[in-house]
Amino acid sequence: MPDKIVKVSFSDAPQYEAAKHFGVATFRLQHKDLSGVRSFWVGLSYFLPNGGAEMESSSAERVYVVISGTVTVTSEDGKEYTLGPMDSIYIPPGVKRSILNKGKEPAAMLVIVSPNQGQGQSQGAGAGQGSK
Repeated sequence: MPDKIVKVSFSDAPQYEAAKHFGVATFRLQHKDLSGVRSFWVGLSYFLPNGGAEMESSSAERVYVVISGTVTVTSEDGKEYTLGPMDSIYIPPGVKRSILNKGKEPAAMLVIVSPNQGQGQSQGAGAGQGSK
């Protein structure tokens, strides 16, 4: 664990492939391999119009914060949550959700993930599995 402040420039944030996501570019902004953070990680997802993520659950806690544009998060029971700029949503471990940008403009969303004990930080930004 670092004993100092660690800045990560966006130009140093690695892009990665998000499992079960489509029409999206994903970046790791804070992660144990970048800055030493251990109890969570932060990603940035850029969803193109009609881009999103399939219905999926994760064993990690997740918070999404929309920075620009709009995204719709849909729960397994079909309830839709439309998020605009600075809206956020909490997804508990084990709860299925899908994501879709129904708008005509790209949407930017911060993804904060707190992996469960033993899961580590290799999980994807939105899905919490694979390399997102």
